[in-house]
Amino acid sequence: MGSGAGLVSDLDHAQAARLAQEAGRLLMELRGHIGTDMSPEDAKAQGDRRSHEMLARAIAELYPADGFLSEEGADSARRLGCRRVWVVDPLDGTREFGEPGREDWAVHVALCIDGRAVVGAVALPARDMVLSTQAPPAPPAAAGQALRVLVSRTRPPALAGRLAELLGGVTVPMGSAGAKAMAVVLGEADVYVHAGGQYEWDSAAPVAVAASAGLHVSRVDGSDLVYNRPDPWLPDVLVCRAEIAREVLGALARAAEGG
Repeated sequence: MGSGAGLVSDLDHAQAARLAQEAGRLLMELRGHIGTDMSPEDAKAQGDRRSHEMLARAIAELYPADGFLSEEGADSARRLGCRRVWVVDPLDGTREFGEPGREDWAVHVALCIDGRAVVGAVALPARDMVLSTQAPPAPPAAAGQALRVLVSRTRPPALAGRLAELLGGVTVPMGSAGAKAMAVVLGEADVYVHAGGQYEWDSAAPVAVAASAGLHVSRVDGSDLVYNRPDPWLPDVLVCRAEIAREVLGALARAAEGG
């Protein structure tokens, strides 16, 4: 894949952050109807659809020549001929969105260039927060305690549990992929590893933000994360503090071998 030099601007970073924030506001307004005139199931369905429609419309208007891939939209082979492709998850953590009070859900907006996630924004609407490549957060300091390994609150993978054991750490359950990756960015956890199956929209924006914040991002075998492929299935991801990446990758290799 090429470097993409000259194909990204400061405005792209700003637009990603703005779009994620606006989608988050739409979702928070919709969520406010749960328990009054809307069921959680209706809110989740409408949230997925309306956030997707807003993002798809805005990106098409702003960047008509760019490719587009969304969890909630029909895929098109057109994107494969584009060097610039927007990859979005309009509502990451739909389950958590439908549970009033939970904060671990997100909106992902990423721009991938030549297969690399280089622009990204992750909105955490229930926390009134947007983390983005426009203003990358400072790398988190070591917490000086047992390493905290984030796992799915509903489908904790065995690999993550074994990783925490090998690292002498603890597992911390949390909802959406974006919320987990941003917890590492914010220094609220140390490692996010997922090997149970994902798509490009699950990791593109979180990976862009985490990399811009100085964190390590890769596949669980240490190889690069590549986006805008014909099949958007991208089953695993690792986000962790850079200074522990070698240790984490070594433990992941042992865990995969049954060690």
